[in-house]
Amino acid sequence: MTRQARGSDALQLPLFDLAPQSAAPGEAFAPAAPMPAVPVAPGIFRHPRARREVQLGGHLVAYELRRARRRSIGFVVGAEGLSVAAPRWVVQSDIEAALREKTAWILRKLAEQRERGERLQAARVAWRNGAEIPFLGETVVVVLDPHAGCAPSGALFKPDAGAPTGETRHALHLALPQHAAAEQIRDAVQSWLQRQARRIFDERCAHFAERLGVRLRRLSLSSAQTRWGSASADGSVRLNWRLVHFGMSTIDYVVAHELAHLRHMDHGPKFWGAVRSVVPDVERARGTLKRELVPVFE
Repeated sequence: MTRQARGSDALQLPLFDLAPQSAAPGEAFAPAAPMPAVPVAPGIFRHPRARREVQLGGHLVAYELRRARRRSIGFVVGAEGLSVAAPRWVVQSDIEAALREKTAWILRKLAEQRERGERLQAARVAWRNGAEIPFLGETVVVVLDPHAGCAPSGALFKPDAGAPTGETRHALHLALPQHAAAEQIRDAVQSWLQRQARRIFDERCAHFAERLGVRLRRLSLSSAQTRWGSASADGSVRLNWRLVHFGMSTIDYVVAHELAHLRHMDHGPKFWGAVRSVVPDVERARGTLKRELVPVFE
């Protein structure tokens, strides 16, 4: 039996099964498609609180082991690595046998967590003068400029005078001193991006609502970590402000997707037909949302 936890993958194993048991429909450990291959090159996966280690498929896996009052062995693969919880009476050799039985699952999840961590690290921004952020699919340079205070919002968006010859890019001038704290810079950038998001979303929602023949009653910004948008039967739509990091074609796809739900509250053929009637290149936009990194605001 399996369960999914936010940011981690868990697997519960009954002890001493005589034969493999098939997973119930919908369980995460029984994917319809073949499992992705586990890492080929030998590697090391080490939990910071590791007390035991085992060789799995040519990889050294150092894992956290906790003894608890429970009836089965449980595995959790999170950002730190593999954690194992086992009954107090289970001997170490049985724990290792259970680990080896699920080698493919464990290595696949460890590799996914490592990749997720590397992507998260790559998305972190050093909030300082000269920091770069994506806006509408292009790179924008952050410039700390006290003179930008003449703008009503305390920010000016204009061509970057410091761009290399022959290259056109933009700069976001913030009314902040050169010694501004990273948190001040981050908050000023986020505030500006959210204002732009509201302006752009209002324009694109009006455009696609007319084309789809739907009535949008209320639009609000979302800061969700796992959803780009949502729609309710009452005509309300929420769009994640971080969409402004992507190009307009990707934003248009999400806007059209949520507005199409005001006609079809499912993902059936009629729904996708409505989306494709206004945004034909659906697959490309969906791929961009899955593939591209967005800055981490923390």
